[in-house]
Amino acid sequence: MRILGQAVAMTMVLAIVTGIGYPLLVCGIAEVIFPAQADGSLLTKNGKLVGSTLIGQNFSQPKYFHPRPSAAGNGYDAANSGGSNLAPTNKSLIDAVRQRVAAERASDGIAEGAPVPIDLVTSSASGLDPEITPAAAEYQVARVAKVRGMDEEAVRRLIAENTRGRWIGLVGEPGVNVLELNLALDRQASVAR
Repeated sequence: MRILGQAVAMTMVLAIVTGIGYPLLVCGIAEVIFPAQADGSLLTKNGKLVGSTLIGQNFSQPKYFHPRPSAAGNGYDAANSGGSNLAPTNKSLIDAVRQRVAAERASDGIAEGAPVPIDLVTSSASGLDPEITPAAAEYQVARVAKVRGMDEEAVRRLIAENTRGRWIGLVGEPGVNVLELNLALDRQASVAR
């Protein structure tokens, strides 16, 4: 009985230390050292929460850069994250990509047969990818600049300012966070007024 009592007591102590104490300690340290990241990398505009740099959002208006398509729930649904899981030879995927290519060319005024960056017509594995490639951002420059009445070079500068490079210059690929870029566009427009 004594050994059973010790085992139960030790289990309770370890449950409190590892299940409550350790997580509180780690969260407390994270709040002090990395407060923005610990709170979800949230972004605000005029004091109103507009999103997180970690989760993609749907921007469909022509004045904004468009993100990757989403297969998550009803689109960009963080509660239902996931890709389409369709094989590259699946007819449904091929038809969806063809429709997206046609829609991108039409919205951006691009000639038939011109290549469209792959990340603008295929969804990511999570369906919530917040970034597009610099090539996908460049593809949309003419449309965004025209609709906003901006110089294309000014839009390209904003893309360059919002492009994340490779980690320590070696790992990963450069990416452009669509939410941050669109917020920068809105700030630029408010400054120009």
